[in-house]
Amino acid sequence: MLQTENLKFSYTGASALSFPNINCQKGEQWLLLGQSGSGKTTLLHLLGGLLSPTEGIVKVGDTILKKLSTAELDKFRGKHIGIIFQKAHFVRALSVEENLKLAQQLAGLSVNTNRIKELLDRLNVGHKLHAKTNELSQGEQQRVAIARALVNQPTIILADEPTSALDDTNCEEVIQLLEEQAAAVNATLLVVTHDGRLKERFEKQILL
Repeated sequence: MLQTENLKFSYTGASALSFPNINCQKGEQWLLLGQSGSGKTTLLHLLGGLLSPTEGIVKVGDTILKKLSTAELDKFRGKHIGIIFQKAHFVRALSVEENLKLAQQLAGLSVNTNRIKELLDRLNVGHKLHAKTNELSQGEQQRVAIARALVNQPTIILADEPTSALDDTNCEEVIQLLEEQAAAVNATLLVVTHDGRLKERFEKQILL
């Protein structure tokens, strides 16, 4: 479902980063561990099609991402890949609900308000449905960002440090939600982190 081969990426003026080959099957749940500066976020952006590799390929199902046009890649990502970033990126003028509706519309899907409310309630931010995103705490923003990544029921869920701003209780709830949502649609889940609390939770691990 999610595969890489001979993946390399280099930023201008920097040495190339080389990544291990990845082969995550449909429905599997993986943890990618690495310290700061090891290239975790870069790898996640490559897997999500936000960066194009200098060498090698990223393959989702039968689709090689770098063969898609920009417009094709945007729509493919919206439908098939849910990404949870370290720093949430919202349209500040829109409410929480409107940001999640926008994610559905950009993927070419029908708006499903029940799905939005269900996810926000599950993440303990249902009462923030009509709030502007800049009115949320950091932890609330992170949970809304998780809801946005899951709202389209993607086949690949990529989570970049999803528990970094959370206490132990909310950390447990968020990881449980990610696992449950991935299992519900048989999605592949890859959690990228340096959070040692998650190390014993995932049997399948990649170390950078």
